[in-house]
Amino acid sequence: MTNPKNTNRLIRETSPYLLQHAHNPVAWFPWGTEAFEKAVAEDKPVFLSVGYAACHWCHVMAHECFEDPEIAQIMNAHFVNVKVDREERPDVDEIYMNAVQVMTGSGGWPMSVFLTPQGVPFYGGTYFPPRTRHDIPGFPHVLESVAKHYREQGDNVADVAHRLHAHLRQMTRIDALTDALGEADFEMAFQKIRANFDFQNGGFGTQPKFPNAMNLEVCLRTHLRTGNAEALDMVTLTLEKMARGGIYDQLGGGFHRYSVDYRWLVPHFEKMLYDNALLARLYTQTYLVTKRPLFARIARATCDYVLREMTAPEGGFYSTQDADSEGEEGKFFVWEPQEVIALLGEEDGAAFCRYFDITARGNFEGQNIPNIPIAQAVDEDAIARWCAVLFEAREQRVKPARDEKIQASWNGLIISAFSQAYRAFGEPAYLTCAANAARFILAHMRTDEGLLLHTYCDGRARFNAYLDDYACLILGLIDLYEAGFEPSHLGAARDLMTVMIDQFWDDADGGFFYTGKDHETLIVRSKNPFDNATPSGNSTGVFALMRLSALLEREDWGEMAERVLHLFGRHIREMPSGFGNMVCALDLFLQRPVEVAVLGARDRADTAALLNVVDQTWRPHVVLCGGDEFASDAIPLLQNRGLVDGRATAYVCRNFVCSEPVTDAKALRKLLDEGADF
Repeated sequence: MTNPKNTNRLIRETSPYLLQHAHNPVAWFPWGTEAFEKAVAEDKPVFLSVGYAACHWCHVMAHECFEDPEIAQIMNAHFVNVKVDREERPDVDEIYMNAVQVMTGSGGWPMSVFLTPQGVPFYGGTYFPPRTRHDIPGFPHVLESVAKHYREQGDNVADVAHRLHAHLRQMTRIDALTDALGEADFEMAFQKIRANFDFQNGGFGTQPKFPNAMNLEVCLRTHLRTGNAEALDMVTLTLEKMARGGIYDQLGGGFHRYSVDYRWLVPHFEKMLYDNALLARLYTQTYLVTKRPLFARIARATCDYVLREMTAPEGGFYSTQDADSEGEEGKFFVWEPQEVIALLGEEDGAAFCRYFDITARGNFEGQNIPNIPIAQAVDEDAIARWCAVLFEAREQRVKPARDEKIQASWNGLIISAFSQAYRAFGEPAYLTCAANAARFILAHMRTDEGLLLHTYCDGRARFNAYLDDYACLILGLIDLYEAGFEPSHLGAARDLMTVMIDQFWDDADGGFFYTGKDHETLIVRSKNPFDNATPSGNSTGVFALMRLSALLEREDWGEMAERVLHLFGRHIREMPSGFGNMVCALDLFLQRPVEVAVLGARDRADTAALLNVVDQTWRPHVVLCGGDEFASDAIPLLQNRGLVDGRATAYVCRNFVCSEPVTDAKALRKLLDEGADF
């Protein structure tokens, strides 16, 4: 913006979302002591606005309200106004989202909360329009009413704040199980998740419909455990419907955030790194189970989208792409028939339109989201050529804005996805980009004391990392080690786990707090148990603890994983659909890791044959280590092991018992598939 009329304190921030508001007439503060000290000194309530760069309705409220000088004048006169990027401060977002849900019964973004000068909420909501509409009060009216109530009903405000604060503290209490989790708990969790499945369209519930990759993984693990064909059908139906729907970008690859309808047609058009990480991983896993080419194609196209659109030049991956371009939601992604025919010609254009449901009537506000409503026998090569032509034409349009924050947690998720995709498909670029991201984060997003930082943007790493930053990055490093056998990746995972335990572990009750012991003091300190859009740090921590326990022979870490599961056992039993990743972690705990060590040079055919046994079938209970005959003795599973008769050799152990070493792929497959006695 050239010669802006207004500039506020957000101009000094690095968050692209906060910088979008730096020239609002609102006198915004970033979250911090300066804002609350001013509120105390002037006895003013705090207005807290939380959003993120890819949020469509956040942009709408910003344009309608925060850019309006008259509304800004009311805000500045009566409140200290604080703007938060929820992706930078998920700790703040979690606390006040819980408060809004308690007060209103629902939540979402933009989130609008009114706080006492001490940071305790007393009123809140989400989107407010500039004028009252559809029974939603206009924002100026809300502001005036809250300001008047704060001035004239101070005792009532204090009472509401006190009771709400007590409720938020109570929400952080978790009562552990008094008995142990067992096989029946996993089966019951699957049955409860199944009860909400849409057997016609795939996915869970009606609308809006989210991918729920973690709950689908529960179904995939159920099939692997029991041979339950229906559980596998639930996964394949969902992945097929999504791959043919508008939630999947048919031209550019990658998935939008969610579908506003029950059949995956009309997406909320933003693209999030974490969704694409979780879905690339799930499509890869499902391909390995079914060997269906569709799932491999979607997994690879999703990875390729991230490589093309979301990869920072220095390493690391960006966070999001907006839903809007040129001020309109979805404009970048939609088509009209005449556009297609102009690019492909009459005959090919008509065929493309038939295949991808592009009509004169339209399927989205008079225009068309490419989707495949009916499976058709087509010339796949022709479809690929036509899509390439339209993709290149689309590249000339104004692209949605991109939030170029690099977040440790989401990068950990995509490092895992790329590492698993490399093992499944053998694409070297996937391993290279995952290693580059890990190297960047370890070099540029840690303090001199070895503490991880949450975000990096515009050359600055900021904010103490949260639990899920550590847990997701550790798990990504483990997956990266298993893909390439680079010992430094496993060493980094071990070192970060040591820091994570020191900073976040609760010695008294077990489990991990969401914020570290060196974090600023907020009004509550939770353990953030839910697996929502992203897996929780506690559930991811169970995976990391158990896998490192097996790889590094750290029995104490395995015991900590069991304590976490025990702490959250009631949640697994009562509402497993909100704890999908924790249920998956329970599966690993119940089945116990199978330890596989493969010794042999990577470029040898006999080594590749052994690794293919592990890599070309989905084996979620296997932990893998390996290297050439001079592999590091620092990894316990490799100690005192070597080649047999000069041939690549595999060692398999389970439940503290090891097999004889094998040099034949068939023998290794028998050990892993049949659980043969040692």
